Amino acid sequence: MSGRIDKKPVSGDGARKPKAGVHKILQPEGWPRPKGYANGVLAEGRLIVTAGIVGWDEQGRFPDGFVDQAHQCFRNIHAILAEAGASAEHLVRLTWYVTDIDAYLANAKPLGIAYRDVFGPVFPAMATVQVARLVERAAKIEIEAMAVLPLDM
Repeated sequence: MSGRIDKKPVSGDGARKPKAGVHKILQPEGWPRPKGYANGVLAEGRLIVTAGIVGWDEQGRFPDGFVDQAHQCFRNIHAILAEAGASAEHLVRLTWYVTDIDAYLANAKPLGIAYRDVFGPVFPAMATVQVARLVERAAKIEIEAMAVLPLDM
């Protein structure tokens, strides 16, 4: 699986500039601007929903580290989106399930680099939840994705 999707420009204050006409980022007036995600996204079109996607490769092997597993999760989500003719710009929500919230927090910078390597500066609505464990014992992270493909695509 190839990793990278088109990268969009980021403004000087770090806020992303979403592609016009794909989805509308919902940012209530006066609220602090979120970093690395959106508070909400308005989209219209065909819904793409993934299962919980873990960071294994095509042979079912997991990398050892948290960031490496996350990077593979992103690649796996990218591959699923591609099956529908979609890309990162169509993402509207990601729900991250992690077995160690401290590992997630301690690796914010490398996670951001891995995320942007695959998705570019596309930041949908996101939530992160710590869980006791995941179904796949070796998994440290599992991500559910939702994307909306415009009707004219």
